[in-house]
Order: sequence, then structure tokens, then C-alpha cells
Amino acid sequence: MDLVSPQSNPNNFPSPILGSNLVANTVTVTPTSTTAAPPASTTPSRYENQKRRDWNTFCQYLRNHRPPLSLSMCSGAHVLEFLRYLDQFGKTKVHNQTCPFFGLPNPPAPCPCPLRQAWGSLDALIGRLRAAYEEHGGRPEGNPFGARAVRIFLREVRDFQAKARGVSYEKKRKRPKQNAAPPPAAQPLAPPLPPPSLADATAARSTI
Repeated sequence: MDLVSPQSNPNNFPSPILGSNLVANTVTVTPTSTTAAPPASTTPSRYENQKRRDWNTFCQYLRNHRPPLSLSMCSGAHVLEFLRYLDQFGKTKVHNQTCPFFGLPNPPAPCPCPLRQAWGSLDALIGRLRAAYEEHGGRPEGNPFGARAVRIFLREVRDFQAKARGVSYEKKRKRPKQNAAPPPAAQPLAPPLPPPSLADATAARSTI
């Protein structure tokens, strides 16, 4: 890190010395408090931090490559080498076809099958590196992370891990929202009976 010497404050001027034969009027100046607007948050997101770390890791891999590779010489084949190199740091158990637990999502006992990088992690990694490559001046049409060989490799890893681990990577389709049935219409109340007329009251008395 380059150390930059702090610059002197241009507002720090030497205060003048008043002679004894000069009369200085004392003026009280009340500083006005100005409320500065808070600076906008520039904290990078979690995605940006992870993308930067992934990019630095890949560039370090190119420098350690024998012979060393420049970014302009990188191809889809080198990306595949990088993905296979990452498998040694994987934490996902992927059963071999000869393993008795092949296809079981929850094996009842440990087995000597190797640990690999999960397909989801590799797929997200390629997405971040593909974006970082273009952010660093790479041409979209020459992006090695978008090469056809890389897409085929990811598809094969997804299919094999789905069979070996007994899991499904298919995206769940969202069920269409069913429109709620409208509430039944309220039945109209029966109209009230009219009050008895005077003729009806007289007829009722005559029948008694």
C-alpha cells in the first residue's frame, strides 16, 4: 500500500500579532452550525464482495499456472481446468456408480466416495466470473466463462450429481394462482307483511 503524506491544511494560517500601539476591537463571532448531509452508503453488496474474491482467486490461478497464462490467452478449456482444480476443496459427497449408496439422498453410513464442489456452487461461480470478466474489459463474444464447453460441463455435473445424490435440480414450477370463488350473493329478505286493514279487523270480530 502506498503511503501518502498528509497535506497541510490550507486553512491554517499564522495568526497576526497585534502591536501594543494598536487597539483591537473584540468581536464575538458565533459560528453557525451547518448540518452536513450524510455521505451515501458505498458499502459493496455481498454479491460484489464474493465476485471480487472469485476474480482474484481465478487470476491467482492463472499466475500459478505452468506456464503462466494471461487473461487474454484464457479459453474455455482453462476454465474447465480451474473448475476441476476447485473440486479438491469441495464439501459435497458425490457417490460413485459402484457405491451402494448411489442415488440415496440420506445414506445410512459413511462411504469412501470423494467430496466435490456442488453443482449449484459451480453454476453461481461461473455466473459471477462471467460478469467480472466483462467488467474488467473483456469482450462478451470472447468471454471464456460463457463458452459452449463450460455450459456442457455444468449440465453434465448437474445431471450426474442429481443421480448420485438422489436429488432433483429441476426448478419447481409455480402453480398459477386460482381465483377465489366469489361469495354467494345474499338472498333478499322477504318483504314485511302489510298491517291488517280496518275491513279485516271488522271481519275478524264478526267471526268471533
